[in-house]
Amino acid sequence: MREKADLIFKRVRSQHLLLGLLLLVCGVAAAQAPAPEPATLYILNREIVTMRGVFDGVTPSQRVEQARARLLGLPKSDVDLPIRKVTAEFGETRGVQFFLGEHLLFGVLQGDVDAAARQSFDALVKQTGERLEEARAAWHELNDRPRMLRGLLHALVATLLFVLLVWVVYRGGGAGLRSLEGWRDKLAARHTHVDLGEFIARVVVGSVQVVQWLLIAVLGYAWLRYLVGSFMATAPVARHLDHWLWARMVWLVDGLFASLPGLVTIVIVLVITRAIADAVGYVFEAIHQGRLRLPLVHPETTTATRRMVSIVVWGLGLAVAYPYLPGASSDAFKGLSVLFGLMFTLGSTGLVTQAMSGMVIIYSRALRKGDFVELNDVQGVVTEVATLATKIVNVRNEEITIPNSVLISSPIRNYSKLAGTQGTLLTAKVTIGYDAPWRQVHALLIGAARKTPAVRSTPVPFVYQRALSDFYVEYELFVSIDRPLERIPILSALHANIQDEFNAHGVQIMSPHFFAQPPSAVVVPKEQWHAPPAQSPS
Repeated sequence: MREKADLIFKRVRSQHLLLGLLLLVCGVAAAQAPAPEPATLYILNREIVTMRGVFDGVTPSQRVEQARARLLGLPKSDVDLPIRKVTAEFGETRGVQFFLGEHLLFGVLQGDVDAAARQSFDALVKQTGERLEEARAAWHELNDRPRMLRGLLHALVATLLFVLLVWVVYRGGGAGLRSLEGWRDKLAARHTHVDLGEFIARVVVGSVQVVQWLLIAVLGYAWLRYLVGSFMATAPVARHLDHWLWARMVWLVDGLFASLPGLVTIVIVLVITRAIADAVGYVFEAIHQGRLRLPLVHPETTTATRRMVSIVVWGLGLAVAYPYLPGASSDAFKGLSVLFGLMFTLGSTGLVTQAMSGMVIIYSRALRKGDFVELNDVQGVVTEVATLATKIVNVRNEEITIPNSVLISSPIRNYSKLAGTQGTLLTAKVTIGYDAPWRQVHALLIGAARKTPAVRSTPVPFVYQRALSDFYVEYELFVSIDRPLERIPILSALHANIQDEFNAHGVQIMSPHFFAQPPSAVVVPKEQWHAPPAQSPS
């Protein structure tokens, strides 16, 4: 019997422990439960009261919905009934119920007081009653036809005045802008370079445009503010507009003052970066002019090296200044950074390939601006060696752009590279029959070369016999010239002198081929060298 009693006692004690633990857990959960969100009751765009307390399990938002349903259900004939306040006690909760006559509107609880505003419960009740009276006055004005007509008349007059003022600002500003633009264009036509007066004129024109649209925006706000404030029902919206605009102005001013230290830091960083970039530019300019020499830095590559070093310097400067930009830590800046990074990553493959190819061309010093070259079966003068492509102007005055990735995969023949030492070699090929003595052919070719003015006397022109074909011997004349940019006209003059020499000595040039040897040499007699319309030399 005693053992049975002990067993029952243990079971009861364990149940009590479980019950206590359950109550403790419920208490902790209740303590950690979030407070309900406040809800505000509005009547005709007017804030009546903000409810924060929970009554009998009804949340603030549910209390507002109940109050709104009661207000919508009121008959119009009872609008002028007196507003009564009835104090009520709900256990430990104190409250005041608002009645319109005998119609219950809503209740205000002690828990509705905003602790942060340090407002008493009595002050909250008084404020709620005053706002109800304002809402009733607004309802009367809204349903008063003469007042409504007066408000519409005021709104119409304000609209006409707004349209007139906007037209005056737009037309007057347009006339002033046209006059200023004419002044700016006269200054621009007077100078062939950028002038300070022209720059000031452009700043003035842009500023007048900004002021013009700013005045239109101010007029639009004033018109909207007056239009909304002309009616009792929408007057709170006008006040909200004022509060919103004032809050934005305060936010801008506060943000400006808060950003001043960061902006000053950015200016200091950029000034230092500019000074470093200028110093680097001075060093590379001295190297390019030959006044300074540094190991592994050639004058031909100073432009590209200076550009790369400047990019690195400015990149480091911007990286240091970026955190001090206003809003640099905001989600918008972070999102833009991610977007630009993704775009650069996806679209930079071809760009990087071209840039690296350009660096290979520049640092191999294969060509430079002004060289006469042959690139990818194109002969011409190099006008630009850029990071992504090289531009060449050929003899027909056509600008040809060759991507650097294509350029490095084909041979580069630079006819100007060695022009300062022994000159640039120029060749001319002729095919002569076996009946002509080769010594005579050599002499004729060298004589034609000496008669060409642009051909150098040293090194001496020379001839090679390149091939012994079935019908002719192929000779190639090598000469040196000092002006590689004039390669094509010099070659044309050399060809002309070769024809004259061979014609004068009766030696036949075997191009084009003959199927049968003619009975006499195919040459042009000297007396026909200047047949019309050719002119005889003076």
